Amino acid sequence: MEISVESLETPALTKAHLADLLFEQIGLNKRESKDMVDAFFDLIVDSLIQGQDVKISGFGNFQIRTKAARPGRNPRTGELIPIEARRVATFHASHKLKDAIQDPTDAGKSGTN
Repeated sequence: MEISVESLETPALTKAHLADLLFEQIGLNKRESKDMVDAFFDLIVDSLIQGQDVKISGFGNFQIRTKAARPGRNPRTGELIPIEARRVATFHASHKLKDAIQDPTDAGKSGTN
């Protein structure tokens, strides 16, 4: 029995693949498709940088959370090191997305196809 490397890797949906899907399914040209995908993600990033939450109905919420400074430890040496306060992006899936993940057979039955 042979197992290929490709079968061991989890396939990822990339921005380039999203642009190709827009090109194939909606009919935008390739340049417009790429620009639309880039603009979409730029809007999300810019909103998060400004401290605004991003809520995508039926998908989930992106938020910026401020983590406080705290003591940490270097796992290799055991030395105590300070970890500075920082902002992190978090994502919380919507109930619709959670339900679709739990029952993939219902995922396409939302009426959008």
